Amino acid sequence: MVNFLEVKLPVRLLITLSAAAFICLLFFQAFGTIGAFAQSSRMVQKINTTLSAEENHFYRTIPLQAGDVLYISLEGTSGSLDPLLAITGGNEDIETLREVYERQLQDALDEGRDPLVALEEIAGELFIVWDDDSGEGYDAEIPFEVPADGEYLLVVTDAPGTNSFGEYQLTLGLNEPKVLTEQVEKTGDVIVALQKEASQFGVAVQRVTGSLTAEKQSTFFNLETFLPGDTLYAYIEGISGNLVPFLVLEDFGGKPLRTANLLGLANNGSLQYTFDELSSNYNLRVESFGEEDKPTLGDFRLIVGLNEPEVLSGQVNDIGGDDLIRDPIDVKVGLKIDQITDVDQKAENFSAVADLRLDWQDPRLAFSPDTCQCSFKPYTQKEFDDFIKDTGSNWPDFVFTNQQGNRWIQNRSAVIFPDGRASYMERFTTTFQAPDFHFKQFPFDTQQFYVRLRSLFPEEFYLYLNNMDYTGMGDQLGEEAWIFTDTETTITSVENKPQFNFRFEAKRQLTYYITRIFIPLILIIIVAWITFFLKDYGKRIDVTVGNLLLFIAYNFTIANDLPRLGYLTFFDKVLISTFIISVLVVVYNVFLKRLEVNGKGELANNIDNYMDWIYPIVYIVAFAVLWVSSF
Repeated sequence: MVNFLEVKLPVRLLITLSAAAFICLLFFQAFGTIGAFAQSSRMVQKINTTLSAEENHFYRTIPLQAGDVLYISLEGTSGSLDPLLAITGGNEDIETLREVYERQLQDALDEGRDPLVALEEIAGELFIVWDDDSGEGYDAEIPFEVPADGEYLLVVTDAPGTNSFGEYQLTLGLNEPKVLTEQVEKTGDVIVALQKEASQFGVAVQRVTGSLTAEKQSTFFNLETFLPGDTLYAYIEGISGNLVPFLVLEDFGGKPLRTANLLGLANNGSLQYTFDELSSNYNLRVESFGEEDKPTLGDFRLIVGLNEPEVLSGQVNDIGGDDLIRDPIDVKVGLKIDQITDVDQKAENFSAVADLRLDWQDPRLAFSPDTCQCSFKPYTQKEFDDFIKDTGSNWPDFVFTNQQGNRWIQNRSAVIFPDGRASYMERFTTTFQAPDFHFKQFPFDTQQFYVRLRSLFPEEFYLYLNNMDYTGMGDQLGEEAWIFTDTETTITSVENKPQFNFRFEAKRQLTYYITRIFIPLILIIIVAWITFFLKDYGKRIDVTVGNLLLFIAYNFTIANDLPRLGYLTFFDKVLISTFIISVLVVVYNVFLKRLEVNGKGELANNIDNYMDWIYPIVYIVAFAVLWVSSF
């Protein structure tokens, strides 16, 4: 028989252990649930996009709970962007926020206060918390402890007074402090959502006009970068002349993706295209429809829209936001001739030492100063390869179209500023062709010298402007044979490429020609005239023949300085006239000698008395006629 107590004790123990196990199971389940909730409350979101100059992005948070901590990191990743981050209540009206900000800022300016100090005070009043440079370099960071349940508004903009722009990465972590100290992976959760309408983000419409002419029957427009999922809408319409345009969307390799009005059935057409990946360097090409020798010509209107299908109707107003078409970049060109080392009339060229300067601004060159702790990036001669690499060859490279031989670059340098402004300077020596030389009035001629610089890129990429403050001639040109006078600068288009033309004029220093040629020539003519007062006709024949030889020597002397021309110069005409008159004088003297030999000396003397004064008059009249006909 088994004792009851002996049996009952194990049963109680079993019941007690079972109860304890059940309680432990409940505890672990509760702990696991809390742990899972704590884990799920840690969310990480990353946003990468672009902030244009004078643009604000507004983000609205999900409902947050008091006591939560929202860690935010705002990092500028390209361009010159110096980002600023601010947080305000979710019930704030964005338009009201803008109006209050602008009004308070204007009041501060009207009071003569420092606008930067005023901006800090205004930000302190409008926002719960804000930050500019708490992160690395110019980056912004905020650990925001949520004061009350509800939604909040995040504002992303550029720092006051910087007018900076570029791409940024916004990283948010809910109860995840690692966001501020290290790289964390996004969890796929959504903490904030961009308010596209208020930010004027993701929708834009832009219109441009242009012309197609007999000389330029096609053109193209470079497009900005598109994000995956963006849809491009474009509408083309001829608005003057008989223009029937057609439109082609091309990718970076020139591959056609969409066309509009390709068959020329109307004077307008439209297209649309959705990008499935990040897309850069696309363009819209506009061409005139018709035969090559009979194209349709006139003005056109092009409307381009981002995620705005109303563009297809051609009846839509411009919408703010980013520009969709990348405008050609203006390049200011300056050229200063420091020295003329040689003017080779025979080869029709001249050699010069000159300084060239190019100034332009390209947003693609922008950078944030905190990346290099510098206010600009200089590139010297030895670092010029780095300049080409850093710009990605996005610089207005050029060629001198009338250059002969090599261009010896003595030194060159470049500077890039954070906002994308760039300057290129080069000092060089080279020889320029001078096909515009014309010697018809030599040696009283005025010659035209040109330096022609042409872009390697078409006008759709770069346009030239004249840098009047830099272009000109040096004070000591070093060429003693010429007097350099008038200068002129023009910008033209050659084969759809902008060309900078610098023209300067030069007159000869006449001292050499007057003292070495014309005075001796006049003296020889005077000596020949004096012989007319001699009655020895034989001696007069000898002197006149000697003059002919002198004139021939002068002709060869001048010929060595000039090319073999297909026309007569003023000096050629003078020499030819002296040849003819001298030959006539020889004939005249022979004639008088024959009269004398035949016993008609008195007749010869009477004729000679008249010719003594006719001779200089003939020269004077001849030279006057030559001057009038040549000038």
